[in-house]
Amino acid sequence: MGGEKSHVSIEIDAFPSDEDLSELMRLSWTGDPSIPTRSYQNILSRSLTHICAYAEGVLVGFVNVAWDGGIHAFVLDTSVHPSFRRRSIATRLVRQAAATARERGAEWLHVDHEPHLRVLYAQCGFRPTSAGLIDLLANQ
Repeated sequence: MGGEKSHVSIEIDAFPSDEDLSELMRLSWTGDPSIPTRSYQNILSRSLTHICAYAEGVLVGFVNVAWDGGIHAFVLDTSVHPSFRRRSIATRLVRQAAATARERGAEWLHVDHEPHLRVLYAQCGFRPTSAGLIDLLANQ
C-alpha cells in the first residue's frame, strides 16, 4: 500500500467498518497496535457528514463533521494513513467536509488543532480565532 500511482477516491458518508476505522485511527494517531477496536457507528450515524478516502478499496483517510443540529459544525478526527501523507488527501477531505456541511445547512465550521497543523487548516480556508478548552479528565 502507498504506492505513488494509487488512485485515491473520496466518498461522502461511507460507513467504514469499525475494524478499518480503528486501524486507520491507530496508525494515524498513535501507531500503537495494542489499542483495541472500538465502535464508531453511533458517532457516524449522528454526524452531519463524514468523508472517507479510499485507495484500491482500503480506507486511507477520514474526517468527521459533528454538529449542534443548527448552524455550527465541527471538524473532528482528520486522519490520513502514514503511507499516504503529503499527497493532499487531508486537504481534499476537509474541503469536501466543508462543502458538504455548507450544503446541509451549516453556516460556521469550527476546528481545533495542534500548532503543526496550522498550515493544513489555513489551506482549507480556516482563519485563527481565540478558543477555550477544558480537559475534563484532568485533575479528577
